[in-house]
Amino acid sequence: MATTDFDAEIKELRATLTTIGSVLDLDKLRSDIATLEEQVAAPDLWDDQANAQKVTGKLSELQGTLERFSSLDNRVDDLDVLVELAVEEGDADSLAEADAELGRLRQAVEQLEVRTLLSGEYDAREALVTIRSGAGGVDAADFAEMLMRMYTRWAERNKFPVEVFDTSYAEEAGLKSATFAIHAPYAYGTLSVEAGTHRLVRISPFDNQGRRQTSFAAVEVVPVLEQTDEIDLPEDDVRVDVYRSSGPGGQSVNTTDSAVRLTHIPTGTVVSCQNEKSQLQNKASAMVILKAKLLALKKAEEKAQLDELRGDVQASWGDQMRSYVLNPYQMVKDLRTEQESGNPQAVLDGDIDAFLEAGIRWRRGAETAS
Repeated sequence: MATTDFDAEIKELRATLTTIGSVLDLDKLRSDIATLEEQVAAPDLWDDQANAQKVTGKLSELQGTLERFSSLDNRVDDLDVLVELAVEEGDADSLAEADAELGRLRQAVEQLEVRTLLSGEYDAREALVTIRSGAGGVDAADFAEMLMRMYTRWAERNKFPVEVFDTSYAEEAGLKSATFAIHAPYAYGTLSVEAGTHRLVRISPFDNQGRRQTSFAAVEVVPVLEQTDEIDLPEDDVRVDVYRSSGPGGQSVNTTDSAVRLTHIPTGTVVSCQNEKSQLQNKASAMVILKAKLLALKKAEEKAQLDELRGDVQASWGDQMRSYVLNPYQMVKDLRTEQESGNPQAVLDGDIDAFLEAGIRWRRGAETAS
């Protein structure tokens, strides 16, 4: 006899899907897809390459959303039929398969539900992530590098391209700071819950007495700009400095002044880029980063959250949002959502979906409460 109450579980899945469907506005979604398909079919589409990429990208994104929803809807119907037949025939194997499919469906529906919570103005954008080492010396620099690896591994798991703009290496080990983009729809909405101070507790591999060390790193996430975003940036407001690239690299490193640092004088915002071969390319990339950060500042000022979005997190005890404890016990715990994992190695290897989903739900709850 089945211990799972399939009727109640399937009813709950259908109710959640109905809510998701109304949030997605399926009629509008289908209408938008039809409009974009007409545009894609136009013979002169690729005359304007930038617009063509935008249109085809948007079409692919909307089709993917509709396909995910329809597929889950069909799977719930199939599960209902499978359970009905299995109960009629007393087929224990089919009931066990139905139970396994129910678990998979629950997880898939939850993931789609979380995606529908990403409805902020810039949530659908790609993400620009900056990580800075904080208090804790060489351990903090090493931790900054561990966090960069965590996010890039997460991106790789999801087949999202990563573009590194700047890496500033610390003297002994690790990174002083790094800036990189994750090119995927909704990367900003998803990863923006990671902004804040992260704390690591472990036996320091850099301490010859094997003492436990607490170190901090700050994560800042801003949306990548599109050409339509209006950011007024007079030339007089930007100071350009060129310098030689640093750290591990190929033949071009340390031979020419190809690295570029831009300072926005009115706000004191500083960005740098040294990963391209030429000064011109580095300046163009740095300008993209600067404009993205200035847009984030503008939005932050409107919401009176300047320090939070600008990345002025001090990376110390006061404003931490997640702890990674490797010693004396093994635990990663988010201090906002209470989400935790007893496997820090898996988390640091990019297994952060549970933390991201909990963070998105927590943020929506906080927005609703306010």
